[in-house]
Amino acid sequence: MAYDKSLLTEDLRHWEQFSRDYRLPEWESIPKFGLYMDQVIVLLEEYLHFIPAPTNEKEGFITASTINNYVRLKIMPAPEKRKYSRVHIVYLIMILTLKLSLSISDVQKLLPADADEETVRRIYLDYCEKFHRMLGAFAGDLHTTAAELADSGTPDTTALRAATEYALTAGFYTLFAEKLIRLDGATSQEGDTEKTDL
Repeated sequence: MAYDKSLLTEDLRHWEQFSRDYRLPEWESIPKFGLYMDQVIVLLEEYLHFIPAPTNEKEGFITASTINNYVRLKIMPAPEKRKYSRVHIVYLIMILTLKLSLSISDVQKLLPADADEETVRRIYLDYCEKFHRMLGAFAGDLHTTAAELADSGTPDTTALRAATEYALTAGFYTLFAEKLIRLDGATSQEGDTEKTDL
């Protein structure tokens, strides 16, 4: 690979600034009234514009069929008269951001699909706090990598070393999250078999 050192450094610094500035929408700013499917998709694309569309896909990262599947699988509540409220949009925000690292079945275990509005609001506020804290740590990693790259005489080696490190970090944290999800509600005897696994 051949990296343009100045372009890559500038890109990382831009991404760092975006990460420091980005916020999930506040509960009160999300429309409370019912929206139709196409309106929900436009709103989600606006809120979560950092999520890339699947490779070689003409559609974005969220489609009507995907939302219908989430409802069918009972990962989120069904719309009321084909309209989606603030609660539905909040579920979709959490589902789509968690899906960046977890399977949909694991996401389903984390989100209670039958919660009342006040419970969903509390879950979302807590989720936003965690999201922003982790995004701040991510921005710090971007800053460190950009600084190492700017000081390096070999951008290819520095970039590939960082890519390897972050890929491994992501993998291990995903394993950790999956293990915690699977251990939830497990009996101590079932949990004993998990102790020797990574």
